[in-house]
Amino acid sequence: MNTDKNNIPQETEAVEVNDTEKAVSKKKENKGFKAFITSRKAKHGSVAIAIVAVGIAIAIILNVICSLLVSKFPALSIDMTSNQVFELQQDTTDYVNHLEKDITINVLSTKDNFISNGSYFVQAEKLLTKIDAMSDHIKVEYVSLNENPAFSADYPDIDWTMNNHVFLVTCGNQYRMLDIEECFNYDEETLYYSGSYSFSGSKVEQALVTAMLNVTTENKTVIDFITGYGEVDYTVVKELLEKNAYQVNEVKIATSDLDQEAKIAVIFAPNRDYDYEAVNKLRAWLENEGEYGRSIIYVANIDTMSTPNLDEFLNEWGMKTINGIVYETNPNYLISNNVYVSLVDYNGVFMDGLKNSSIPCASSSSKGIEITDESIAVPVLTTSDMAGIRPYESAQDANFDYQSAITGKPVNVAVKGTKTNTEDVQSNVVMFGSYEMFGESLMSYNSFNNSAFFMNTVNTLADRDDLGITIEGKSMDNPTLGID
Repeated sequence: MNTDKNNIPQETEAVEVNDTEKAVSKKKENKGFKAFITSRKAKHGSVAIAIVAVGIAIAIILNVICSLLVSKFPALSIDMTSNQVFELQQDTTDYVNHLEKDITINVLSTKDNFISNGSYFVQAEKLLTKIDAMSDHIKVEYVSLNENPAFSADYPDIDWTMNNHVFLVTCGNQYRMLDIEECFNYDEETLYYSGSYSFSGSKVEQALVTAMLNVTTENKTVIDFITGYGEVDYTVVKELLEKNAYQVNEVKIATSDLDQEAKIAVIFAPNRDYDYEAVNKLRAWLENEGEYGRSIIYVANIDTMSTPNLDEFLNEWGMKTINGIVYETNPNYLISNNVYVSLVDYNGVFMDGLKNSSIPCASSSSKGIEITDESIAVPVLTTSDMAGIRPYESAQDANFDYQSAITGKPVNVAVKGTKTNTEDVQSNVVMFGSYEMFGESLMSYNSFNNSAFFMNTVNTLADRDDLGITIEGKSMDNPTLGID
């Protein structure tokens, strides 16, 4: 067998080469893995993974801890919404921190069912939790009427057939029910057509605090609203007084006398004059057999009418109405293009206790008031010195010269007259030139101080130590973060 010996070494060499390549390749692989493990890239990657894992663990632990802390101490929660919808307002904090009586706020639902009604109920639950944590005198309880049907038996004055009850606030034997209408703003048209609520704002905080004020006030100050002379609707004012723990009565002065326990009587925009006997009742009630200590708030009706008896009574207190409607030409005082609606200035009267005097009051379609006796009467609210009074007889005059009636002096739209007995006890008559100042539109705007100023006036006249509650409603329409 001829064999080419030269081929054998070549084949052997090829095998050796292949084996060597495999060995080198394997060595390179081993060296590459070890090198990767020990490389800077691997080290930094491992550290990064470890950091991420530790960070996630810390975040979870912190979240659990914070949740437990906030659950136990609600004050630790931070409201980062732009309009602070989950924070209690200062009036609430001040009132709750000074409570001396035990109050129970009964939420007429289970907690889960309550917050399942939507974002406004979630907000209400957060506020309740904070109120509960703020004072040892407040207790919040969730009561399901389905599970506790006997609960209603203790409150016989409440119509339990209604399905719109939300909260029952109790203190001792006194209690007050709060319905959906008092706690939330909603679209009435949607409710009418669909039978379901579409909420647009919350009044829960104000409703709860005013209810607490009501049930903790035992001897409520009596205020008589005088009726029988075609008065304008005063529902808004009446409800505001009742929410602030006043007992409001209605008295037909033509047939009845004013309450001897009442400290304030209100004449709200009558559309005809009082008869002589009724005016004499006003005089006698204010004099109080020489004891004084009573006040009348007179709100004028803008309609043109003759009221000689009321005019004579007002003149005895140093004031009279001027024939015409106040208008404003100072652009800094105008609220809109309507010259009859404007801001007015305070004059230092009824200012003590007013929470925020930087917020102005607004006047609308007001009669001007002239002070006839400066020893008795003083201005309360005035226009700018660029205002005038348009006479009623010029109402149809398209060419009326607005500048001609401007005297360069402020016009009074509210005045106070005071008389004092020998014991330095006062009786007062406070006159406002406009009933629209106390209508729903101007009283509900947070940018105007009409509601707060009226309550401060009443509290001052009633000699009330506690301040009126003026808490703003809140909307969840834009609960965005207030930070970048």
